[in-house]
Amino acid sequence: MTSRRTPLAATLCCCLAGAAVAQDAAPVRVRGTIEAVDAQTMQVTSREGQNVKLAVAPNVVVTAVLAANIADIKPRSYIGTAAMPQADGSLVAYEIQIFPESMRGVGEGHHPWDLQPQSTMTNGTVGDVVVTQGRTLTLRYKDGEKQVVVSEKAPIITYAPATAAMLTQGAHVIITATRQPDGSLVAQRIGVGKDGLVPPM
Repeated sequence: MTSRRTPLAATLCCCLAGAAVAQDAAPVRVRGTIEAVDAQTMQVTSREGQNVKLAVAPNVVVTAVLAANIADIKPRSYIGTAAMPQADGSLVAYEIQIFPESMRGVGEGHHPWDLQPQSTMTNGTVGDVVVTQGRTLTLRYKDGEKQVVVSEKAPIITYAPATAAMLTQGAHVIITATRQPDGSLVAQRIGVGKDGLVPPM
């Protein structure tokens, strides 16, 4: 596969920011492990155990997903979280994504997400950070704000530019694909875990 390097902001703006850009058709997300890959096709075993074959778009963009830490989140950090809404309106985070400064504003807001049934994706600016028995963030976005509870087990990640050379057998990926009229899938954007990391979003 030919390596391609893409500026991080361009790579992520539609990829992993959670409903960042409206499209004519809803994107299809495939989460799993690469079984085989070449310049034009990819086979992935999905997290549900299905064998998924995708064509690889000629202009596919690839982003590395790296481990981060709760200490990397500061007031004014721009983050995203796939989370489960609670009865009191707060969110319990499944994961936290820390966006580089160049990504500030991407996907801002509170949207449905497909990590788990009823899950949401919220992208916004961190206000208060409270560390007591748990960890609670105030996450503000243009239409409101949410209190986000981050458990000790919630994975925290960030992003870096990558090339298609990272797409190897055994790599863990989250793929944003488009479905063609014949039902086939074309991978447009791929997040790949660095050093064996499983993208949690």
